Amino acid sequence: MAKNLQDTTVLHNGVKMPWFGLGVFKVEEGSEVVNSVKWAIEAGYKSIDTAAVYGNEEGVGQGIKESGVPREELFITTKVWNADQGYESTLKAFDESMKKLGLEYLDLYLIHWPVEGKYKDTWRALETLYKEGKVKAIGVSNFQIHHLEDVIKDAEIVPMVNQVEYHPRLTQKELQAFCIQHSIQLEAWSPLMQGKLLDDETLTAIAEKHGKSVAQVILRWDLQNEVVTIPKSVKEHRIYDNTSIFDFELSQEEMEQIDGLNRDERVGPDPDNFDF
Repeated sequence: MAKNLQDTTVLHNGVKMPWFGLGVFKVEEGSEVVNSVKWAIEAGYKSIDTAAVYGNEEGVGQGIKESGVPREELFITTKVWNADQGYESTLKAFDESMKKLGLEYLDLYLIHWPVEGKYKDTWRALETLYKEGKVKAIGVSNFQIHHLEDVIKDAEIVPMVNQVEYHPRLTQKELQAFCIQHSIQLEAWSPLMQGKLLDDETLTAIAEKHGKSVAQVILRWDLQNEVVTIPKSVKEHRIYDNTSIFDFELSQEEMEQIDGLNRDERVGPDPDNFDF
């Protein structure tokens, strides 16, 4: 169980990935993202998660540079966008992302969405980048069980991570069981359901009992479920607040109460039915 902000899970290839990080979805390129990244690194975060489609890789790279923390102490993730999927085009998109980030290597590269008829070729490209040592770990995002089965069938390398929408209203128990079975680390995007859970009664009651915020309770629930989590924030105090989740523990009963909030409800697109 994660004891502090620097604690890591070990991916199936031996790479250590922090349990907790900063997501920068919808964080504006320029000073907003540069500041978010710098504040997070100052607060002790080691992991930053971006994507080509977020349009803020340059700012993330700048924030990393300005933080003054040695590159090898950080864990940086980006993702190949749907329009760039396919073998050659993925390799090209990777080079483009690396140029924007200003990095020599990447810690984790993900396929952003399972684009039908393309994600297998995209996966081959990720395997190539991995074998060439340009990426320390490779994985997928928004993959359902059948997508994972399909990739694994022909893959040389099983994905190391699957980053999906995950929060108390979308607990993804079957998907998590499948991932555990195949040593794929589950990672949560939108862990706070874009703020929609902050006035939930069950969560509020649990939060009050621990003297914590609802957000802190949810992030703690992620970690106790052994799910990597990357909440996004552009406010300095919130970036710091999100880290005070290591000094309390949810009971088995509280964990079950939170699990009981599941409604299979998404705030993001359905991975089986998206058109972008």
